[in-house]
Amino acid sequence: MSGYVYIVGAGPGAPKLLTIRGLECIQQADVILYDRLVNPELLTYAKADAEFIYCGKEPGNHGLIQDEIHRILVEQAKLGKHVLRLKGGDPFVFGRGAEEAAILRKANIPFEIVPGITAGIAAPAYAGIPVTHRDHAASFAIVTGHGRAEKEQDFLNWAALAHIDTVAFYMSVGNIAHITKSLITYGKSESTPVAVIEWGTTENQRTIIGKLATIAQDIQNHRISNPTMILVGDVVNVREQIAWFAEKEHKLC
Repeated sequence: MSGYVYIVGAGPGAPKLLTIRGLECIQQADVILYDRLVNPELLTYAKADAEFIYCGKEPGNHGLIQDEIHRILVEQAKLGKHVLRLKGGDPFVFGRGAEEAAILRKANIPFEIVPGITAGIAAPAYAGIPVTHRDHAASFAIVTGHGRAEKEQDFLNWAALAHIDTVAFYMSVGNIAHITKSLITYGKSESTPVAVIEWGTTENQRTIIGKLATIAQDIQNHRISNPTMILVGDVVNVREQIAWFAEKEHKLC
């Protein structure tokens, strides 16, 4: 007897930004494999007898390696269980959801993909920054900040990125010096506004604003750490007009 797997985006952090379909999947699941950035409050909606398996990944400390996650998904589904793979943000935006779906298809296990709100849009919105704007930005890119030139992993097209109006960098705090240098080298102005949003959409949200030439030092001075979104572009200036979220003090209603 084959079970079923839900691959669900849990959203950017605030529990009420989970989709209705995502909530239904949590309530139906027998087994829940969840990531580090999933808000723990979401797990309280699970069945009383649901099994929880932590799959969190952070630098130097992986809860489970990806191959082991694949094995558990297939194994539990083949036992006839409803299995939930719960991921921060959206499962198809730097979430490896496509890899997991491919493994399930190969094993002939039915699955459903439930999109989630990704942090590259949500965190700026909570900081009062639109990623597009009629007067400031007609193009928008989301980029992983993991690649390092010194490790020969820098596969990004910096020449193209330097000419996109708004660029959201995920997982980039540790690589910010390389990012800023690359953008400036390929034509981005040193004075381009940059927003750094730590723990976006949550009660711990903190935003700092700076310029491309100096934001790496600003991040160090303010001791910013992950999870953080870094937004580069003139739209950052719109924050002065529409910032609405009272950071550090706001209580979600």
